[in-house]
Amino acid sequence: MSALPRIVSLLPSSTEIVCALGLQEQLVGRSHECDFPASITDRPALTRSRVSLPPDSAQIDRNVRELMRDVLAVYEIDETALGELAPDLIVTQDLCDVCAVSFDDVLAATQRLACEHTQIVSLRPTRLADVLDDIRRVGRATDRAARANDVVAELQARLDALAARAAAQPTRPSVLTVEWIEPLMVGGTWMPELVEVAGGRALCARAGEPAPTLDDAALDALAPDVVLVKPCGFDLARSRQELPLLRSKLLGRDWPAVHAGRVFLADGNAYFNRPGPRLVESAEILAACVHPEAFADLAERHAEAYERL
Repeated sequence: MSALPRIVSLLPSSTEIVCALGLQEQLVGRSHECDFPASITDRPALTRSRVSLPPDSAQIDRNVRELMRDVLAVYEIDETALGELAPDLIVTQDLCDVCAVSFDDVLAATQRLACEHTQIVSLRPTRLADVLDDIRRVGRATDRAARANDVVAELQARLDALAARAAAQPTRPSVLTVEWIEPLMVGGTWMPELVEVAGGRALCARAGEPAPTLDDAALDALAPDVVLVKPCGFDLARSRQELPLLRSKLLGRDWPAVHAGRVFLADGNAYFNRPGPRLVESAEILAACVHPEAFADLAERHAEAYERL
């Protein structure tokens, strides 16, 4: 790896990791979904989606499933632009073909372009510890290991401090986190750990496992104290378009969370679903929802990232 590597990041979370390591100037290309920090959006976008964005989550889900059934990737790579950039390092993922361009497609593209000198780092986080390890992996691949260790130490300290505050609360409310609305999917992988850090008990999902899908009967059997809806890839404005569906699927249920007015909508594009440094902010938003009186400071800090339904 050269002293000033040319880096391409093909998923939003790895772009945030690269920038956290102080390598923003070395980032020469990104995915079409990489939007943070805003200063990187002038880099060329090297991917595009084959899925249209209809007005409801159910149709988006059907479109994605049809593509996967036809053995087509959800995303495609602009190989011409990638070849012109000649990156030293490509950071991608092999966790979810619905979240970003697939690892196999990245590998095939580099082989077709004969990029023998290009290193590929593929991330596959399913737990919070994996996310921190991925920061270290990118650090090692870019000769920024010391910086990566500092970033990880700071993030872990913030998580530990938040968990200590949450542990001092007298209750641990049950929390249902919603990853997708139709069909309704519960936040899996690192989400149960974030709920625990925030002082709650995660329902229906186990740390490190994929998001389970719940039908109406399974939802009726629940009694969450808190519900957080944070659809993957949807910011608050986009999520508000789903309010009629949310009212029919969630707000009419005989749940303690509904009766107490503790159903929240959050920015699922910037937070929660990106396995990068901002998972710490995601845990803080959760804490403000689970224990609003104890975390009024965090509620104020993140007021633009979530709202009560």
